[in-house]
Amino acid sequence: MHKNKQLVRTIGWAFLILLIVFLYLIFWPRHYSVQSEATEINSRFWHLSTGSTIGYTYISSTAKDTQVYPIIYLHGGPGGAISRRVIDDLKPLSNDGFDLYFYDQVGSGASGRLNDISAYTVQRQVDDLNEIITKINSGKVILIGQSWGAILAAAYLSMHPEKIDKIIFTSPGPIYPINDAEINTPAPDSFRLRAPLYTNKAANESSTNIRVKAISFFATHFGIKIASDKEVDEYANFLDAKSYKSALCDTSINLANRGNNGFYAGIMTYKSILQMKDFREKIRSSNTPVLILKGQCDNQSWGATNEYLRLFPNHKFVLIPNAGHFINVEQPEMYIREISNFLLP
Repeated sequence: MHKNKQLVRTIGWAFLILLIVFLYLIFWPRHYSVQSEATEINSRFWHLSTGSTIGYTYISSTAKDTQVYPIIYLHGGPGGAISRRVIDDLKPLSNDGFDLYFYDQVGSGASGRLNDISAYTVQRQVDDLNEIITKINSGKVILIGQSWGAILAAAYLSMHPEKIDKIIFTSPGPIYPINDAEINTPAPDSFRLRAPLYTNKAANESSTNIRVKAISFFATHFGIKIASDKEVDEYANFLDAKSYKSALCDTSINLANRGNNGFYAGIMTYKSILQMKDFREKIRSSNTPVLILKGQCDNQSWGATNEYLRLFPNHKFVLIPNAGHFINVEQPEMYIREISNFLLP
């Protein structure tokens, strides 16, 4: 009997210790080693009626004759941010007469974080963009949508087509809900597409931990934050520093410190993307002129890009050789040349 009591006591203590360790791993804040954010980016602010505080950079036209419609750049993610590099790479368009706007979507970069993380939705991003266009007061705008930014541009077009002059989709993410037959469409052999050496999945698996999994679970299932924005945004930057190689053909390129990512904006907006109503019929056969750029080793499937070609008959498509998901990084001259040629009469 004494031995049984001792065994029960030992098991009880072992269970208690394991429970304490488990709770510690889940609830004790963590720190991630990342470079400091580029604070000089997007130091102007719009305060929108949606409740969003949006950090942005404005570059005015340097040409004698300014183009009628300005350009708004939509960054990837969701939860990504504007980088100094993308501003510099697109700045030459100001010499062509275009006013340029670069903004961090709500919850990322220099923009404000939301207390109610369930408010990070595709519709919130569309509404923010719509008010930004109203503030610019140009009637129409030209959108450049990178990756998730392409999805946002397409969603915006489905709701406000009268405000769009042209769209440039660069490395576009898939239209949701995913069309399984479309997404698995093979690319023409003549394109000689190449898979990137690294994958986002591998970066996620090597970077995650039980606390991050718990944070994501409580956020996506209950809309609850069990970690500060500071901690999880630091993790998002840490993950970005590992995953960016999946977006390049040449993995020797160093893209550290690309911007201050927004973790909650990323996972909650992605949850909203998965719940989107199908808007294909609203944009199908749209006469909006679009340019679609895809890198030879883009990490997005060919089927995703091909659907944009099918949905937008008034398109120009350019396959960029020796470039991955970040075309502007590996082929900056071709990137800006194709955009400029498309936009100028």
